[in-house]
Amino acid sequence: MKLRPMTDVDWLAVADLICVSTNYWYQMNRGFPIFANGPESVRLFCEVYEALDPGCCVLAEDENTGMLMGSCFYHPRPTHVSLGIMNVHPNYFGRGVARALLTHITDFSEADNKPVRLVSSAMNLDSFSLYTKAGFVPRQAFQDMMIDVPDRGLDFDVVGKERVREAELEDVTAIVALEKFVSGIDRTKDFEYLIQNKAGIWHTSVYEGLGGRIDGVLVSVNHPGSNMLGPGVMRSDESVLPLILAELNANIGRSPVFLVPVDSPVVRALYAWGARNCEVHFAQIRGSFQAFNGVVMPTFMPETG
Repeated sequence: MKLRPMTDVDWLAVADLICVSTNYWYQMNRGFPIFANGPESVRLFCEVYEALDPGCCVLAEDENTGMLMGSCFYHPRPTHVSLGIMNVHPNYFGRGVARALLTHITDFSEADNKPVRLVSSAMNLDSFSLYTKAGFVPRQAFQDMMIDVPDRGLDFDVVGKERVREAELEDVTAIVALEKFVSGIDRTKDFEYLIQNKAGIWHTSVYEGLGGRIDGVLVSVNHPGSNMLGPGVMRSDESVLPLILAELNANIGRSPVFLVPVDSPVVRALYAWGARNCEVHFAQIRGSFQAFNGVVMPTFMPETG
């Protein structure tokens, strides 16, 4: 194989690779495909990642056939490198493709003296082993939950919901300061991109604490290729439910997925709302790590545990 950067010409092939690879694993292990709308909807990953980090996708190509064997996105940030979605075509399983792609990213991060962060499935032991063998350490476990949001929305009596409002671009500085306090990372460009919402698929809410301080933020994406809540960062548990309620109501008529820390006290309340579990994930870090000083709700686009 040879490794090379993704170009605009590769987008549809990469989308097809992501769709085929991910659906194959879910079909074999869970009995259903996760990308039911096909490769066209999965182009979303290329569109979002290239808008945020042009040229930061590495492809593994079969030198004999020119076929794509695998792909991996990565996101350099001031404090770390975030490992994005990685896929290997089923025809090339067991050929060391994922290991080669991962090594490319870890070499890149080491050259810049930065840790690497990712969110990986606890149910896919092959990927879990790949990462832990490469030095990644699970730091937080999350249960993936989903709720069916009726067309009329959800109207639960939640303390503090009046403190939630839509985020504005002027909030970015406070949001970044919040995330640095909670998890020690800086992804200013991500929140600028999400709040600007030029694609028309994102919604972001903030929770104002005492004195108008931003004590929580939660984003959601509503697209045929992805419907999730996150990323989210909260100073304490008190802002978690109000923010989740607000973002669920930004996705009426759908069933968004969201990741909640397994030890969070809000889990029982979410079950009472009708939430059900659908998977388990780990936030894994290779390199330096600051213990979380609050609540983190990661997602898969853009990623950071």
